[in-house]
Amino acid sequence: MLDDRAKLLLKTLVERYIAEGQPVGSRTLSRASGLDLSPATIRNVMSDLEGLGLIASPHTSAGRIPTARGYRLFVDTMLTAQREHLAAPSLPPDQPQKVIANAANLLSSLSQFVGVVMAPRRASIFRQIEFLKLSDRRLLVIIVSPDGDVQNRVIFPETDYSQSQLVEASNYINAHYAGLSIEQVRDRLQLEVDQLRGEIAELMQAAVKVSSEVLTEAHDEVVIAGERNLLAVTDFSSDMSHLRRAFELFEQKAQLMRLLDVSSQAEGVRIFIGGESQVVPFDELSIVSANYEVDGQVVGTLGVIGPTRMPYDRMIQIVDITSKLVTNALSHRK
Repeated sequence: MLDDRAKLLLKTLVERYIAEGQPVGSRTLSRASGLDLSPATIRNVMSDLEGLGLIASPHTSAGRIPTARGYRLFVDTMLTAQREHLAAPSLPPDQPQKVIANAANLLSSLSQFVGVVMAPRRASIFRQIEFLKLSDRRLLVIIVSPDGDVQNRVIFPETDYSQSQLVEASNYINAHYAGLSIEQVRDRLQLEVDQLRGEIAELMQAAVKVSSEVLTEAHDEVVIAGERNLLAVTDFSSDMSHLRRAFELFEQKAQLMRLLDVSSQAEGVRIFIGGESQVVPFDELSIVSANYEVDGQVVGTLGVIGPTRMPYDRMIQIVDITSKLVTNALSHRK
């Protein structure tokens, strides 16, 4: 356990390092903390904090910087989230893809770091399917989900259908199968395929295949905005290896999905600090995340990714507000 003096000095050190990005020396701590302590006393406390693994001394400086463990103690027990006035952001109701893209851009612009949003988990159900002839043996399949989300896919059937045949097939499919899950449609199709006319059976099979791909692929979809903001962050611009690793994380996305999946298992705003566990594999990155909902059900996660040396109080506020805006936009679409 730290005494009050040690806690105040650690809190001051973390705040100064976040603000200035330079190792903090005992003289600076003495002035910033407001404590009437001699430099020798402060150095002794710093030595104790270093022994506990809460701060470290870079070999190029006599000052100290927080470790992942120090950041965690600061975030969990010392952070005072001041309700800073943010310019009233808006996120109007729209199709889910647009809301998610706008949310990622909003997170990025407000934080000046990277905004990430995991697209809503969709039920594997379609409300409507339409076929549009593009050219010979080239069709556009238009799939509308129950929440109004629209997805398009181009298919290449073996038969050259007329537009009237496509309209007839889509009318039949929508009348008999709309509102069922893809699994239910697939099971019924296996039983009824012999009774269906040839063109309807082939288009049905194509529709089921495309619908299955489209309505389940959102589990692997992450929208990212503002990666270039990291170029302006001293922690990254001064070390290209750090920047390269960050961009690899954004490109691969699979690891990012795992991070957001972990975030989705808890309520409220969560903070993952680089280097403290396998959750965030890079010492230089931290993630502030929160879930968002549709009609009371958690359907996705969003957050800000930035340097470990980020203003956590402001990021918490940005992520919290954006999660509420996304929830409102997706729950009140007309």
